[in-house]
Amino acid sequence: MEVKDHLRAVLRAAACALFLAFALRAVGQTPKLSRPNQPRTLSPDEIQPLIRAVAENDIANDLKQRDYTYLQREEEHKLDGRGKQKSFETRDFEIMMLYGQQVRRLIARNDKPLGPAEAAKEEKKIQEIMRKREQETPEQREKRLEKEVREREEERAFVREIADAYTFRLVGTEAHDGRETYVLDADPRPGFQPHLKDAKYLPKFRGRIWIDSAETQWVKADIEAIDTVSWGLFLARFHKGSRIGLELTRVNDEVWLPKSVSLKLSARLAVLKSINVTEEVSYRDYKKFRSATKIVPVTPPPEK
Repeated sequence: MEVKDHLRAVLRAAACALFLAFALRAVGQTPKLSRPNQPRTLSPDEIQPLIRAVAENDIANDLKQRDYTYLQREEEHKLDGRGKQKSFETRDFEIMMLYGQQVRRLIARNDKPLGPAEAAKEEKKIQEIMRKREQETPEQREKRLEKEVREREEERAFVREIADAYTFRLVGTEAHDGRETYVLDADPRPGFQPHLKDAKYLPKFRGRIWIDSAETQWVKADIEAIDTVSWGLFLARFHKGSRIGLELTRVNDEVWLPKSVSLKLSARLAVLKSINVTEEVSYRDYKKFRSATKIVPVTPPPEK
């Protein structure tokens, strides 16, 4: 379990956070073109203001997501060296916000409710988080909020690296969920010199992004590792050819939230043997809990 959790954390923090959460949103305000089917390259003069604007929009979107609870389902396939399935596991989580902190509660494994012992463990985790927040002193709260502001400023600084790290090219338009989208490719820019430590990973990824032309919001992405990515001296190695696919959906006509994530991962952790997995993550039943606004279901629960 610890290996799985660590692998998942490395993958999402490094691959998604470094490339997706910022690089994709750097073109989230793509201007409407008079001839959208004609491919062209976005110039640095166009990208720079987009990055600055989207950095602020991204934070606003994140804050709105905190007003929602939802269900998350993970389906994990472990593969052998030949790509054949060795094992299959599903996990269902309830996602909630407690005192401004997003918390996941495991509620089912392999389509079966948790046993008494595991359910009690999950409940204990929730109670500990609540108790910690309730006992938080004004000084501790101020320190925590200052840390959040600092992290957002660091995100803004990272976003500014994207203009130098990638060349964005419009390759055409495409219908997605009945909506018109621009399709753009993001390729590493030769000679890119990162200024921030984490930005050194950017040239090791490339991607294709689908942008909703009406909302100027990225709605779909396909990301590929084009080189081996390593973290720490012996910590982890994310192999070339690993892929990440993501889709967002519009919720309550006010916010874009995750719809699905697909991972195809070949990696190695520390001195352990190589890990080859595919994982499908789906999100459903978004519900706003800080407003009386009518909730519109995103997708129906999967049939059992």
